[in-house]
Amino acid sequence: MNDVPPPLVFTGERYHPELPREIAYEHWHRYAFATALTSGCHVLDAACGEGYGANLLARTAASVIGIDLSAQAIAHASARYLHPNLRFQQGDVLMLDGIAAASMDRVISFETLEHLGEQDRLLEIFARVLKPDGLLLISTPDRHVYTDLSGQQNPHHVRELYREEFEALLKRHFPHFRLYGQRVVAQSMLWQIDGNHGALAAYTQDGDALHAGLQAAPMYYLAVCAQQAAALPELPAISCFSDRQQSVFE
Repeated sequence: MNDVPPPLVFTGERYHPELPREIAYEHWHRYAFATALTSGCHVLDAACGEGYGANLLARTAASVIGIDLSAQAIAHASARYLHPNLRFQQGDVLMLDGIAAASMDRVISFETLEHLGEQDRLLEIFARVLKPDGLLLISTPDRHVYTDLSGQQNPHHVRELYREEFEALLKRHFPHFRLYGQRVVAQSMLWQIDGNHGALAAYTQDGDALHAGLQAAPMYYLAVCAQQAAALPELPAISCFSDRQQSVFE
């Protein structure tokens, strides 16, 4: 049995799965959401970081390639995550020279866009390596909530986007997409113990008013993008994530 390498040091630039609570919920949820869209697919995890997400996808995908610029991250991922259909390689996501054109069913790129200035170039590259009916899953923080309202500037971010800027960028390269908002919110959940049947219901209280639906300012956006309208699958209205230990309350 291979020894598990020690966790990477958290610098704020990349997540690793030993980090607790809200940041864990945010990062794991994105990959959990992606698993339903990557089963049986050839997947590229662009800027895969520590590798935990590529490892999760590899459990049901046909193949997963994790690429990251950091030699340290790739060495760690290659030693920690071992699957016959998973491999890691060092590389620049703005080039992807080792990935053939139209060879990928899915490209996953979570929390990468804001670290780069050449954002149009990034989406051009993703469009090149995707099959015509492929999907791109991409996430990025909302600049208004993440930075403007918080008053905090992430030193690792090169260019954050407002929603309208993110949507305009996507439309230039992927004319068809579904946009999700994401943030950790407190919820009281009611679920059928004997199975899941019927429609989803959500409510948001604001003072003494009660509104139908989930209403919250997104901290992040996640988009499911395609170049062909028919390639977009049926998607859930709301996706929830938790852990059995409810560690977010620790």
